[in-house]
Amino acid sequence: MKKMIYNGIPWYDQNGNPVNAHGACILQEGERYYLFGEYKTDDVNQYRGFSCYSTENFTDWKFEGLALPPLKKGLLGPGRIGERVKVLKSKRTGRYSMLMHTDDERYCDPCIGLAVGERLDQEFSFQGPLLFEGEPIRFWDMGTFVDEDGTAYLLTHEGNIYRLDELCTGAVELVARNIAPGGESPAMFKKDGIYYLMLSNKTSWERNDNYYFTADDLHGPWTYRGLFCPEGSLTYNTQCSFVFRYERGNESIPVYVGDRWSFPRQASAATLVLLPIEAEKSGMKISEYLPVWSPDTLEGEKLVPEHSLDFRSNVRNEETSVRFQGSRITLFGNTDCHGGYGNICIYDEKGACVHKTSIDFYSGVPEGGMRYRSPLLAQGTYRVRIAVAGENSVCATKSGKRYGSDDYYIHITGWTAE
Repeated sequence: MKKMIYNGIPWYDQNGNPVNAHGACILQEGERYYLFGEYKTDDVNQYRGFSCYSTENFTDWKFEGLALPPLKKGLLGPGRIGERVKVLKSKRTGRYSMLMHTDDERYCDPCIGLAVGERLDQEFSFQGPLLFEGEPIRFWDMGTFVDEDGTAYLLTHEGNIYRLDELCTGAVELVARNIAPGGESPAMFKKDGIYYLMLSNKTSWERNDNYYFTADDLHGPWTYRGLFCPEGSLTYNTQCSFVFRYERGNESIPVYVGDRWSFPRQASAATLVLLPIEAEKSGMKISEYLPVWSPDTLEGEKLVPEHSLDFRSNVRNEETSVRFQGSRITLFGNTDCHGGYGNICIYDEKGACVHKTSIDFYSGVPEGGMRYRSPLLAQGTYRVRIAVAGENSVCATKSGKRYGSDDYYIHITGWTAE
């Protein structure tokens, strides 16, 4: 089955619902790849569970269910936050551990939580806080890394690294401390004996130019190496979350997993970006943004609209529509700092709405290309309507600094039916 990755647009599961998995990680078991992430809503930023999806080709996704539903009380109970979920496999037992950032709604009670499970496609059991020297680890943004010998590590904001025990249920050593003051959303990989630690600046859910450090030993010394994407690209409008090792023959390719947050419509409009990382002794880089690419060949596929359509508006409820024949439509458009949400509905020949969602036309750096690729529909004749929502993506830091869009524009430039 041909594997293709479509970046920066919503993915859909077997039920036609958006793949809802943010702050994500990816694990491989046999021929299947499992994606875990935050299961968001479009109205409140509270814990609603951690989701699990699986795929064999990165295009067709199966919703396996909530890997960890909300609890009735405690760290992941009502009014709590659950973020940055990461899943590890114990090299000793083969069982799975799930680590996550838990917090209150003001982000003033951080704690790394722990859950355990027997299978990736079944529900995990929450255990409580992850402990180090008998005390909870009270950091927030976090990631994980597994070394070549199977040893697992917890990464936290500011650049702390904890070695986990063989069961991946407790921290046994603080390997490195305060590598990156001011850094968050850590991710790590190793290639040719060099460790690469990637972090984001603290700009809430806004994108920024992410950067990295290297070391020959996890204990250090760690060397700041600068940006790994072109300066000013805002890491291709993403924030680093995880590095997935894609096995291609005898080669293991590090693949960057980044988020495009979209608050408040995280469930419908936030997306993921996966890109191959180039790493050599001289450093690491992601040299270009690939909207569509094959992990088997590492080659991109150029997509251009077959039909032109120029619709740009910031007037609430103003709309345009397209009739098409086939089983899927792809919409193309432009995003920039003035973009807002567009509401999409696909109607069948009887006028019934068979698919409804939102897409985000905001980006800190202007970008053109795919904005939406519909779920696979029954072969037929359809009409897709795109309307200005009159709402935009905004976020703020704890200090109140505002980030995000300054207007409500949506801009459609073309479409292709298949």
